[in-house]
Amino acid sequence: MTRFLLLAMLLITGCAQLPPLPEDAVAKRFEPRSDRAVIYLARNVVEPTFIAPVMLDDLMIGSTYSGTYMRIEVPAGTHIFRGMAGDSGSIKITVAAGQIYYLQHRAYGHRTFVSSSFDQVDPGQGRLLVTRGQLSAIISL
Repeated sequence: MTRFLLLAMLLITGCAQLPPLPEDAVAKRFEPRSDRAVIYLARNVVEPTFIAPVMLDDLMIGSTYSGTYMRIEVPAGTHIFRGMAGDSGSIKITVAAGQIYYLQHRAYGHRTFVSSSFDQVDPGQGRLLVTRGQLSAIISL
């Protein structure tokens, strides 16, 4: 009986969601920056659980996971988001300082191979993705 209870407790705690980062509430204020553009890169909660590494302008910025988002602050201009290695997903986006942009990142695959797509979405849909998600990183370039 003790083994059963211990196993049950381990399974329950193993499925528990991690608490949000303290910066999550700040990022969800959707505040622009006057000197930079802000890009939210989000994955839907109902996405497959694949880990999808992301590059921005040839710099590895991290990975997205199901139900997570990144707040990325970049200089005005044209930027390219893309997957890594065999992942050919990419998007080129031109941004202006003081503005906020929303990108949805989708990941597809079979076992370990991941291919992804990036789509710019309207602010309403983008805010919804971010609000439902959990912050994974704040990046300022």
